[in-house]
Amino acid sequence: MPLSPPAKREKLHDRTIVLEGFRREDGLFDIEARLTDTKTYAFSNDDRGEITPGVPLHGMLMRLTIDDEMRIVACEADTEYGPYTVCPAITPNFAALAGLRIGPGWMRAAKERVGGVKGCTHLVELLGPMATVAFQTLVVLRRKRTVDPAKPPALLNTCHAYAADGAIVARRWPQFAVRGREADATTRETADAAAGARSRA
Repeated sequence: MPLSPPAKREKLHDRTIVLEGFRREDGLFDIEARLTDTKTYAFSNDDRGEITPGVPLHGMLMRLTIDDEMRIVACEADTEYGPYTVCPAITPNFAALAGLRIGPGWMRAAKERVGGVKGCTHLVELLGPMATVAFQTLVVLRRKRTVDPAKPPALLNTCHAYAADGAIVARRWPQFAVRGREADATTRETADAAAGARSRA
């Protein structure tokens, strides 16, 4: 179902983010991202002069190369368009992400290396969705691995579809399906654990 019809309006800004996941011939995986910001009107920029409609204000690219354990082997970033001439100078810093593993605490660890003045706000913003795309890229491969049937699946209670008292959990992981008060308690415990993980991230 589409969104409701909007009020009469004028478009001012467009941000496009494209994310892709690739399997490489050498057994590694590339996760690539491109962020582009454009305006529908011309405006003046101190470093670039007039920026006309459709010309990117921001144009950033990043590639994370990861192994099948979700560990970063290499990171490459580039700023094709930035609001300031100094913007591209920081992109080599993103190579410092090598060695980190995508998982709990990923964003916290990444920001320790490339956050604030050590990086670029827009490139750092890409790291969250790139992690999600990494999981999606490797999901089939990782599903083939031996899973401990006594351990709750990582997706349990992470969203409406995977609620412990829902039909999908009952179908996919019946041993973890719960009902009534038990479901409420399980949801609260999972939510508390997730909140704790976010506070540490």
